[in-house]
Amino acid sequence: MISSSSVPDLSTNLSPVSELAIDLDRNGGDALHRQIEASIRQRIRSGALPAGVALPPTRALAAVLGVTRGVVVEAYAQLVAEGYLTSRRGGYTQVAAAATAPPSTPPRPARPARSRPARTLLALTPPPRPMVDFGYGRGNVAAFPRAAWLRSARRALTEAADERLGYLDGRGAVELRSALAAYLNRVRGTSADPETIVITNGYAQAVSLLIGVLAARGARTVAVEDPSASDDARPTAQAHRLNMVGVPVGADGVRVNAVADLDADVLILTPSHQWPTGGVLSPQARAAVLAWAQRTGALVLEDDYDAEYRYDRAPIGAMQGLDPDRVVYAGTASKTMAPGFRLGWLILPRELIEPFAEAKLLADRGSPILDQLTFADFLSRGEFDRHLRRMRPMYRSRRDALLAALAQHLPGLEPAGIAAGLHLVAWLPQNLEEAAVIAAAAREGVAVAGVTPYRLSPAPRGGLIFGYSNLNERTITEGITRLARAVDSIKDH
Repeated sequence: MISSSSVPDLSTNLSPVSELAIDLDRNGGDALHRQIEASIRQRIRSGALPAGVALPPTRALAAVLGVTRGVVVEAYAQLVAEGYLTSRRGGYTQVAAAATAPPSTPPRPARPARSRPARTLLALTPPPRPMVDFGYGRGNVAAFPRAAWLRSARRALTEAADERLGYLDGRGAVELRSALAAYLNRVRGTSADPETIVITNGYAQAVSLLIGVLAARGARTVAVEDPSASDDARPTAQAHRLNMVGVPVGADGVRVNAVADLDADVLILTPSHQWPTGGVLSPQARAAVLAWAQRTGALVLEDDYDAEYRYDRAPIGAMQGLDPDRVVYAGTASKTMAPGFRLGWLILPRELIEPFAEAKLLADRGSPILDQLTFADFLSRGEFDRHLRRMRPMYRSRRDALLAALAQHLPGLEPAGIAAGLHLVAWLPQNLEEAAVIAAAAREGVAVAGVTPYRLSPAPRGGLIFGYSNLNERTITEGITRLARAVDSIKDH
């Protein structure tokens, strides 16, 4: 039941809702006041009329519905009796604070109380929020550089020519494409120019449009790493009736011996920090993958999702710089800035630029121009580099705290993929089942994901994915301590 203390007091300066749409069946068998009751009751239960909202005066609602005032008065009175509404002399009739709870007086027609509805409500009660959530997939948005971004946004809005606010071509703002080419060539070792870059609404749109373009050109099979986050590619591949196959991943990324015999039109890779295992594809393995692509005419889609965050290793250049004709490079601002921006980009082989830009234009007429111009200014003035320099020590400290806590409390787990990124995987020993550990962790107030849902084929060993970007060091240690208790509870049974 919702306590009245948890509902804001809306009675001060309260005005009633001006309209309340109710359909009355004047030829039906049910009385009009009961139809009004049922309609208002349903709206309250669904949340369309939240607690504290004032209903129209009885006289006003009666006039709108074409009924006598007494009909509305009777309907309101019944709902007050049931606990759905409250009414005070001289005040408006309001939705009661506890109206979403089961009414103390059953609605008409009355029926004997049953235990089944109580069980149903219990089953629908959402689980409690975890005390420690090792969720992954985004950076620490609380550290977003708001002041620097605001300065860039002001400059973009002030300095943009009027025509920049009109429709764009499918490639995106040339200012951002130029800034990205300069940055990616300098930092990631790509081979890009503004003409080969297309701006997208994040990686999901980029991979979806690319698969559509390739399907139109005769592609039949999409290959992904196994395990991987293939849920962005899978729906589009299925929509175009393309096959999707998995390529096994080892400690250092995709296994090149499996790639050598691969029959696919495009291979989606995360070579700089394999997701989720964290492996890094060696120079020799990269050369072997590119040799396969050249021999078969296939493309490699390089998802460079979080390579800017590295801690214990030298920078690793992008594969795209080694073969711009066979590699499509994908990047986004989701991990480095904020996922809500929906800013992404592709560096494309020249033969794909026009068809991809046309597909982008047909999809949404282009990404928002002011966001693009703001990010272009942010990049060009070095604010992006400064932001990354501030974030790397923070994330490294949190990663170190996670590794130390695992070593102290759960030495049987084997961390992997620790040299970069915003998450790591800890492989479980053979005597621990992934699903059982996750369930036990939840009972201890810890949320952690497993590797199994991201596999296309079964594996003998389970693993846990720990995101650490949004947790401070103290919370990380508490979470691992709780997880250790969860693991002990499994062993005890």
